[in-house]
Amino acid sequence: MRVAIQGELGSFSHEAALKMLKVQGIRLELVSCALSTEVFERLEAGSSGETAVEAAVIPIENSLAGPVAEHYDLLLQHKVVIEREWLLRIRHNLIGVYGAKIEHLERVFSHPVALAQCRRFFADHPRVQAVPFYDTAGSVKQVVEKKDRHLAGIASEEAAVQYGGEILAAGIEDNPENYTRFLLVKRQQEVQADPKSNKMSIAFAIAHRPGTLVAALQLLASQGADLTKIESRPVPGKPWEYVFYADFLYQAPEVADMALAALRQHCAMVKELGRYRSAGSRLGL
Repeated sequence: MRVAIQGELGSFSHEAALKMLKVQGIRLELVSCALSTEVFERLEAGSSGETAVEAAVIPIENSLAGPVAEHYDLLLQHKVVIEREWLLRIRHNLIGVYGAKIEHLERVFSHPVALAQCRRFFADHPRVQAVPFYDTAGSVKQVVEKKDRHLAGIASEEAAVQYGGEILAAGIEDNPENYTRFLLVKRQQEVQADPKSNKMSIAFAIAHRPGTLVAALQLLASQGADLTKIESRPVPGKPWEYVFYADFLYQAPEVADMALAALRQHCAMVKELGRYRSAGSRLGL
């Protein structure tokens, strides 16, 4: 299966794709994309051609940093469906070239979010400069290419394996309760329905008048849906109007069907983004 990810090979998306699909015994060919828009465009394009992919693995939210807003917008814009979700424990590792020593480091590169989640390390090593970089795995790739023992990157263990770096310190994140929720996304006609699905993601737009959001949420509750998350995104070209993204749990498929039917009677737009099995049970969430 050709699977698109945003970022370099060795990223947390790479790690999530391996773990998510390994349990199904699927052999993967990962396709690295510079931008998230490229991930979705390749997926929507179809399964033929050199640039086409059959699926994509994308991060949708982090337990500390919050949602990946762009990915909500792209899920709405493209004809794709969520098939699975996966919760990945984020462990930030300090990675340098072989022979490097922490006490000799001068600069450490990584994505700004990763740097922000490792503030304690930099407080303990005031001589080391934190340098923002476009990608966690890309920072390790650059460090190894430069062969400079005064440089390091912060990334996943997979990045060290991918580029031949050495983990100088493992698990340097400030908060161990650091998880990212990843989604496996496919074209609608290729999604495999899960008979044990108990979670649905939707997008909906409501009339721009007081009380409409509360009414929409009451509709979901009245059908037995358990709302677990709601996110709003502005509608381009329509100031102060929003699209809402919601996740909810349900006990039976007919509950999800009834919730959608109720919403469609009162909302200007409703799009089902996918039905799948909740991954929260693995963490007791």
